[in-house]
Amino acid sequence: MNRAFSRTFVVVTSAIIWLTIALASAALWPIYRSAALVTLIIVSVIAGSLVALASLWRKWSFPTTSLAAIVVFLIIGVPLAVPSETQYGIVPTWPGLADLVLGVALGWKQVLTISLPVGSYQALLVPALVLVFGATVVSLSIAFRTKGPELSVIPSVVLFLAAVAFGPTYPDRPVTIAIALLVAVALALVWFRWRRRRDTVNALEAAMDTAGEARRRREFGFAGARTAISAVIILAIAASAAVVVANALPPNSNRSVLRTAIVEPFDPRDYVSPLAGFRRYWQPSTANSVLFEVSGVPLGTRIRLATLDSYDGVVYAVGSGRVSSESGSFARVPSRFDQSSVTGDPVAMTITIASYAGVWLPTAGLFEEIDFTSDRASELRDSFYYNRVTGTAAVTERLESGDSYSFEGILPAQPSNAEISSLTPGNADVPLIGVAPEELNEKLDEYVRGATDPGEQLVAMLAGLTTDGYVSHGVGVDEPASRSGHSADRVAELFAESRMIGDGEQYATAASIMANRLGFPTRVVLGFVTSDSQIRGNDVSAWIEVNTAEYGWVTIDPNPPLREIPDEDPDDIAQVARPQTVVQPPEIESDTLNRQSNPDSEQALQPDLDPLLQAVLAVLRSIGWTLLVLGVIAAPFLLIVAAKVRRRLLRRRADSTLEQISGGWQEFEDSMLDHGYSPPVSGTRTEVAAVVQKPAAHDLAVQADRAIFSGADPKADEVDTFWTDVTELESQLHTGLSRWARFKTKISLRSLGGYSVTSLFKR
Repeated sequence: MNRAFSRTFVVVTSAIIWLTIALASAALWPIYRSAALVTLIIVSVIAGSLVALASLWRKWSFPTTSLAAIVVFLIIGVPLAVPSETQYGIVPTWPGLADLVLGVALGWKQVLTISLPVGSYQALLVPALVLVFGATVVSLSIAFRTKGPELSVIPSVVLFLAAVAFGPTYPDRPVTIAIALLVAVALALVWFRWRRRRDTVNALEAAMDTAGEARRRREFGFAGARTAISAVIILAIAASAAVVVANALPPNSNRSVLRTAIVEPFDPRDYVSPLAGFRRYWQPSTANSVLFEVSGVPLGTRIRLATLDSYDGVVYAVGSGRVSSESGSFARVPSRFDQSSVTGDPVAMTITIASYAGVWLPTAGLFEEIDFTSDRASELRDSFYYNRVTGTAAVTERLESGDSYSFEGILPAQPSNAEISSLTPGNADVPLIGVAPEELNEKLDEYVRGATDPGEQLVAMLAGLTTDGYVSHGVGVDEPASRSGHSADRVAELFAESRMIGDGEQYATAASIMANRLGFPTRVVLGFVTSDSQIRGNDVSAWIEVNTAEYGWVTIDPNPPLREIPDEDPDDIAQVARPQTVVQPPEIESDTLNRQSNPDSEQALQPDLDPLLQAVLAVLRSIGWTLLVLGVIAAPFLLIVAAKVRRRLLRRRADSTLEQISGGWQEFEDSMLDHGYSPPVSGTRTEVAAVVQKPAAHDLAVQADRAIFSGADPKADEVDTFWTDVTELESQLHTGLSRWARFKTKISLRSLGGYSVTSLFKR
């Protein structure tokens, strides 16, 4: 191969490999959707190419190339994949390097448990860096330095499959990218095939002297070129047709990816319904206590604590993705959501926790960005989960006194009171409400009699509750009795008594069931209404949200106004005959019962661990992480050693003794290659043995020739003796080598592939 053609081969091969990697990397976009990903891909491809070219130029061994790749990875990794942990945006820091190394092992699962797109959040770009940078180094190294350059397309395919597997569940039309990648892979295979054919033609040219033979050689080469070009054209036409068909067909279902197989790390079913604790906020010890302080929002702003959309007749609960897809699912989220498509008013508030404690995090509107600012900021950030369907946020580390955070969101536009009557039901999916007390149905029919349109019926229902309802929390001495709970039995009692007495817990539940019967998808929200900058227990409220075709989710307060409750008429008491209570809701009347049951937080109920045991566990944890990182780094080397061991066993256990002798000689030749010797490619065994300049090698070659050319199968003891000589020769090759040099022979790739472009860039 001449020098000019070698340089051409390097340039063309690099361009083709870059094309396949760029197309495969495009499949990462739905995961990140960030300009930081584009920068990462460009820099990773350039850096990986430099490592591969330096390895080719300097003829580095596999360990040296791997070490160089790791060093470059550590240099570029923090600025590209952990930009928040850099100085001046480019200088790595020790915490950044730690996040980078841990991200190699842990980033994959983190990507699966965080809502997409993740942007450049924390160290979630590390998996992308590993895939792109690794694919570049491996692809170019295979193309330049092995006998099978066709295998260089495999890393790009692996990159694409990994991007799809870690991507979103919804159909994001990866068909176009897949087909484009297929064309690029086909182009690469055609190029390598044509290049191999060109090498064959050049070899024939050297052996041909006559003009006729030269002409046949040229025709041989031109025919190969025409075949390759025709194959590319046909493939391009087929790919174009496939793209047109793929884009013409609508996606029909979500695809199954790794994300769908990962168990959600936060399940609200592990916690008591927040609405069940509504009456606790009205206890004397809590009603006037400051729960948290809020700034940046006007008076009357509704602060959401939790959205409840699953009602089973006993309790209204926060839905879970594992219960129904309509409730969405809780997932870790990146630092910011794009809500630019939502019409509404921006809200930016700061909250500082006082006496409030729990997993539910107060928010307002639709989440855009959150920034924890207290001493526990890192813990809260890592335990923050958000449900995009219901707008509920949670922190598994539980909020406690002293925690603070800033929150930005969008308050969606709402209809005026006059516009509510013209609203029509939306098409949002919510879990079905299968329980509606007969007393509620009768009262609803009474309220909406004469109204025809859904919006008018909704207004009539709300007006009926406002007219008939009275508010009592049942905690004061002067307040009429009002039983807590919101089960179907308690809702039936609300409408069966002579006086309709309850509070937000009952009225929100009743209004939700009624609105649902009118055709509106409905859910209950527990939260607070700001009266000043300090939110107290008596600021708690419960309201409903109905989904409409005009405005989406509309906030409606179904609670009657505060007013004096009339005395009960004795005649009305005698007329009321209610059945016995069948199902009792969870009663939470005292502060001592405000302990949310969570299997994940049972450690809080356990006694403190012995300090010595804690220290031992911390050391073991550190050792475990260290071993994990070392295992990731050592995995490629262990794979090489395992491949050589398997190759040796297959040769030693061949079907016939003759094949075992031949395999023994091949094992010795491979050992020579791994030790740095370069035997003649087409030399005889005696010529190959002469390279190491050891008498035992010459004797081994003679034994192999005698066994192979004798015409008779060697005996088993002869095979054993031959392999013993092979082992002794390998030991002689180790003589005089350092431990590091011996280790390099064990992980050398020369005997596993060889070199095809050894004369490039000769000095």
